[in-house]
This record gives sequence, C-alpha cells and structure tokens, in this order.
Amino acid sequence: MGVPPRERSRAWGRVGAGGAPSGGGTLSAPASAPTPLRHRRESLHPGAWWLWALALGTAATRTTNPLLLALLVTVSAYVVITRRPHAPWSRSYGAFVKLALTVLLIRLLFTTLLGSPVPGTHTLVTLPEVPLPDWAQGVRLGGRVTAEGLAFALYDAMKLATLLVCVGAANALANPSRLLKSLPGALYEMGVAVVVALTFAPNLIADVQRLRAARRLRGRHDKGVRGLLQVGLPVLEGALERSVALAAAMDARGYGRTAQVPAPVRRTTTALTLGGLLGICAGTYGLLTAAGGTYGIPVLLAGVAAAFGGLWLGGRRTVRTRYRPDRWDARAWLVTASGVAVAALLFLAAARDPAALHPGVVPLTAPTLPLWPAAAVLLGLLPAFVAPAPDPAPKTAVKEPS
Repeated sequence: MGVPPRERSRAWGRVGAGGAPSGGGTLSAPASAPTPLRHRRESLHPGAWWLWALALGTAATRTTNPLLLALLVTVSAYVVITRRPHAPWSRSYGAFVKLALTVLLIRLLFTTLLGSPVPGTHTLVTLPEVPLPDWAQGVRLGGRVTAEGLAFALYDAMKLATLLVCVGAANALANPSRLLKSLPGALYEMGVAVVVALTFAPNLIADVQRLRAARRLRGRHDKGVRGLLQVGLPVLEGALERSVALAAAMDARGYGRTAQVPAPVRRTTTALTLGGLLGICAGTYGLLTAAGGTYGIPVLLAGVAAAFGGLWLGGRRTVRTRYRPDRWDARAWLVTASGVAVAALLFLAAARDPAALHPGVVPLTAPTLPLWPAAAVLLGLLPAFVAPAPDPAPKTAVKEPS
C-alpha cells in the first residue's frame, strides 16, 4: 500500500537529512571529510619528512654551539606543531623531547660525579672524593665540579639531544605505514622491521594514556611508581596481542615469499650492493678527513649509484604490488631541499669558521650566535609553509536543543 503524501511529509519532518530523528533535538551533521584518495593526493610523501628531519640531525652533528642547537630544536618543533596530523602515531614527539631532556640530565650527572677531562678554574662545588685502587687511575668519584666541565658536558649532550628531537619530529610527521609502502622492493623485509620498531613507542604511549584515563575514571591511582606498575601488565598484554595479530596478518599476505631470479642477476645484485656500501663508507671517510677531500665526493657518488643499482635489481625478487603509491611531487622536493640546504650550509660554516660553531670552554666565555649559520638554520622552516596543512580534528556530534 502507498503512503499518503501528508504522512510522507510528516515522516520526513521527524527524520533529518542525516537520518537522525528530529524530535527532542537534532544531531548536527559533521563536516564532510575528504575522501581517502583526495587525502592521499594532498598529503606529503613520508620519505620527504624523514629526509628533512635526518638532514637537520646531520646539521646538529656539525656544531656544539648551544644557541644554534636550540634554534634547530625550535625549527623542528614549530614544523611539528603546524603540520602534525591528528593520528595516534603522531603523539610521540613529546616522548622524544622528554628523552632528550633525560639525556642532558644524565650527562650532567655523570660529569658531576665522575669528573670531566676538561680542566677548569671556576669551582662550583667540591664533593667528597672516594679513594679508588691503583688499577682505576684516571677515574674519580667526587671531587671538584667546575663550570668549564659542566659547560663542555652540556654542549656535547645538546648535540645528541637535538638529534633525538629531530628523529621524534620525523616520527610525528611521517605515516609509518605509508613509509613502508614507499620503500624499494629490496628493502621490504628490513623496512617492515624498522617500521614495527618505530611504531612501538607511539602505540605504547597511546596504551599508557588510555589505561591511565580508565584508572582515573575508576578513582584509582594513575601517577607515581605504584600507578606505573599497575598499568605495566595491561600494556605488555596489549603489545603481545598486537604482535600476534601482526604476525598473522603478515603470514596471510604472503610476507617473505620471493620470486625466482637467475643466478647472474643475484650475483650482480650482491656485487653492486656491497660495492656501493663500501664506496659510501670510503667516500664519507674522505669527506670527514682533510687528506681525503679530493676523492671523497667522487667515491661517495659512485657508491650511491652502485647501491641504487643493486637495490633496483634486488627489487625484482620481491613479488608485491603497490596500491595507489605516494607521489613525490614538488612540495616533497622543497621540503627535502630545505633540510639538505641546512646541513650543507652548516658543513660549510664548520669548515670556514669552526670557532663560531664550536665555542670554547677554556677560558669560559658566553657563546655567540653566528648570523649566517643561524639564517641557514631558519631555512628548515620552509615545510611549515609549503607542506599541506593537516585535516582538522574530528568533532563528535553535538546534540542541539529543540
């Protein structure tokens, strides 16, 4: 039987456009989210984020100036704040920052307790010194703590802390699953292991936050050693369940199965890969030494070319396809170029003016900020303007009063 037009209009008045009943209040429809294909086209290639972050970390290894290192951390933090997506794996940046601060504190503590090889005249405090046997000469426990020794330890530890922060920025900006899809076929097995290892920390942090929130809702302790111990068992249980699910998914998708390739191709692949790695090592050594500056760049380029050739041939034994592969567009080139430019300019600054990038501590003087190396570090802010903005955080439906 047909429904009269009047009844159809009444029924339509009771049901909103989104299918929610209008009686007693309506549910506001959420904003239309972009389709997965459109989101994939607008997002940046994950390899560009990793190359940018690793280039900033490489730049941090060329200086011990605390002002330049602090500027590198500020640049990476600003890019993370403006371009970090709303995803569980992007919340690990704070954990890397805390790890960097822990490295600083541990290095200063060791310098305070065990002393420093740097001589100093400005004594801050004198600790009780523990006498050690003759076979432990050169090691001391306690004694004088000088400002020069603490400054040297702080400058050296800030270099490692900045490198950790840059790696944390790459973890917060690059999607690990998309990064795995972008790896060459020859590195697929190794890439799976690396991606699983990199996603362990974000998943662990998300589990801890979820369990602590559940304990707070139940009125239980969620802070201190007691709360951490009571949260630890469920976290380990969740990690074990994820490991079993990952193993089952990898087995169902044929992980580890390879195609048959001729023996000459396998031997050529091995020779190119090993020769390329040896060339990269020799070229890098030549760049880092004064005597090998003439042959360092040609050997490094030849090693990179041979390694890429070996990876291309090695990818023929991997039987897998890519569904909607990520494109390396102009924005990815700009992001990568900004990080490489920072690293290259700091390499040049370290060669031309080493005193500005490595301030001395004996005699103890305040570090100064060199102008053009600082301007070079600011080039790392380019991804904050050229990279696509992340999607807004999803909003839950809000019930409006009738």
